[in-house]
Order: sequence, then C-alpha cells, then structure tokens
Amino acid sequence: MTTDLEHLETTKYALALHTTTPELGLVISNFAGETRFNIWNLGRDLSSHIHQYLIEFIKPQTWTDLAFIAVAKGPGGFTGTRIGVVTARTLGQQLDIPVFVISTLAAVAWSEASTNQNTKTFAVEMPAQRGKIFAAIYQLTPDNCGLIALLPDTVFTPEAWQETLANWNTSYQLIEAKSGLAGTATSILELAYLDWQQGKRPHWSEALPYYGQHPVDM
Repeated sequence: MTTDLEHLETTKYALALHTTTPELGLVISNFAGETRFNIWNLGRDLSSHIHQYLIEFIKPQTWTDLAFIAVAKGPGGFTGTRIGVVTARTLGQQLDIPVFVISTLAAVAWSEASTNQNTKTFAVEMPAQRGKIFAAIYQLTPDNCGLIALLPDTVFTPEAWQETLANWNTSYQLIEAKSGLAGTATSILELAYLDWQQGKRPHWSEALPYYGQHPVDM
C-alpha cells in the first residue's frame, strides 16, 4: 500500500511562499533530492508580480504536481503577509490541496536549529510597529522533528519582553530576526512537511494570517 509520504516523494511536490518582508521567497521540493529555491526583492511590486513569478518558478512542474502549499503567516509586514496568505489560500482552494501556515518566527528558530545542534530553545524577536516587538520562544521536540511553542507569537513592549526573558527559567538562544527572512522559506516548507508526515491536512480555509498589530493606530 502506498503511503502519503511515499506518494509525495515519488510523484508530488510541495511549494512554500514567504512574503512577510519586501522580498519574495519561493521554494519547491519533492523531498527526494529535487529542490529549487529563489529570492526576489520586489518591494512594493510584490502584489502585482507575485503570480507571474510563481508561474515561471514552478516550471517544469505544473500546479497539479503539488501535494500541499506552505506559507509564512506572519508576523511581518501587513500587506506582504496578506498577499502571501491570500495567494496560498487561492491556490489551495483551486487545487483542492492542504495549506499549511507557519509562523515567521518559528521558521527563523528552525533555521537556526539546523545550524546549531547544541541549542534546544530559541527566543526569537523581531521589530514591530510603534516601538513594539514581535517575539516568541520555541523549543525543539525531543526527536528534533519539529518545534513546540513555549511562548506563542506575541506583541511586547521592549520592557515587557526583557522582563519575560529575565524571568525565563531555562537556557535559550536569543535570535534577532531583522533581515533576510525570505531565506527561511525553506524552513517554512520543512516545518510544513513535518506536519504532513504526521498526517495533518489543514483545509485552505483554515489558513489565516497573524498580523499581531492593526496596521494603523485606532
């Protein structure tokens, strides 16, 4: 009997999008030795060009080759985050395939974990609007096959975040996520694939962005 995992490795691909910054990060893989990855600095042109870049990037594969889609759900720029999630939802709906939403901060933690084998807990911080900070604390699972959110993505004042860290009762590595975040699109795909292997199949309608803050003051 062919399992979902075997089916993905032999005939199917998965696509990940990272749009929470002015850069567009795309990665496609069959998790069997074939992976393509690229980054484009599109800035304000992201919304008008993302579909064309997707069409060109996916070749020679076709949309029907995709088993699932993964997307960075935020935190990050409001417009870019919304564009990425809406694009992933639309593709998921049209192709009738699962859509995994992965935290921008979790992807940073996973990327760091892949290069730092000695650390198990990662505190990730990222500048937010109006002097605030997006932050979270993630820990590797015991089998190193995923992340557990010890402190989910939250908006802090700098003082509250420093107090949280000061009172944290286990060792951790602090990571500042400031630039090059589109490069963690591969981590977005890897984390989604781990969920896929566990049998998770999230419906496209469940894919929602995490903004953390309203884009303007109320």
